[in-house]
Amino acid sequence: MARNLDRRRALTDAGLRVLAESGARGLTHRAVDTEAGVPLGTASNYFRSRDALLGALGERIMERFAPDPDVVAELAAREPGRELFVDYLQYIVERTTRQPDLTRALIELRLESARRPGLAAILGETLRRGYLDDVAFHATTGLAGGAFEIALLHYAVDGLLLDLLTTSIGADTTPAAVVTAFVDRLVR
Repeated sequence: MARNLDRRRALTDAGLRVLAESGARGLTHRAVDTEAGVPLGTASNYFRSRDALLGALGERIMERFAPDPDVVAELAAREPGRELFVDYLQYIVERTTRQPDLTRALIELRLESARRPGLAAILGETLRRGYLDDVAFHATTGLAGGAFEIALLHYAVDGLLLDLLTTSIGADTTPAAVVTAFVDRLVR
């Protein structure tokens, strides 16, 4: 069983690389097999349909983006306040830009989910779990605001990530300065 899980992870990681490099149109079972260096037909044995493959990629992205529990525990142990929340958002940006192809693959998946209702349901649930984790963490920071303010921050961070990992608008600033401004302006 462990070998099958290892092979499944290797295939989904290969699929994420293909998705990041070639977009949703370039994502085929054959392209995943080639990227993973496995015999043709392997990916289709694990993921019978394109929707199954895309859904598995969404799940794998969230596994790989999962925060380090030690870092979250360290942040949660700090004095609640603005600085803690800035550092938490900085950690989110650092985590999602450390592996830029993974974030590009997530953006591609989100775009593809707009055209595939089944994928939208799977990916939407996965994204909501991450959002609710952030809402829960925000409650520990001592800052005013709630779920709506966290949604605003997600929208802003998503835009920042899009700018950092695609064609930029060219604003003369750093991600750290942007995150600090998000917190200062959106959560008072």
